[in-house]
Amino acid sequence: MSVFALFREIVRQVPAGKVATYGQIARLAGMPRCARTVGYAMADCRDPSVPCHRVVDRFGGTKVAFDIHGPGTQRALLEAEGVVFRLDGTVDLETCRWDGKTGGGPLGGSTL
Repeated sequence: MSVFALFREIVRQVPAGKVATYGQIARLAGMPRCARTVGYAMADCRDPSVPCHRVVDRFGGTKVAFDIHGPGTQRALLEAEGVVFRLDGTVDLETCRWDGKTGGGPLGGSTL
């Protein structure tokens, strides 16, 4: 399995209404220094079964690069799933960060 495929498989486990950070996905894949590579994998992904919009930066920020479909697309998709945003426009990671366990998958119950 390629590195990009591994990252995408982990992202498929993030349930609706939750988000994960690029660094969190990298750590769950056993590659803690590869957060930027997770970003590349998400940007390169054309598979609609991978909820790339559920991956945010370490501050809960959405990425302008995701909005190739139009400004505010990522935020709109997340809000439709019930993700809470703070007044500064970032995701409230305290309430919406995925625990790494929900949904099972290749994570072995790890939490971050």
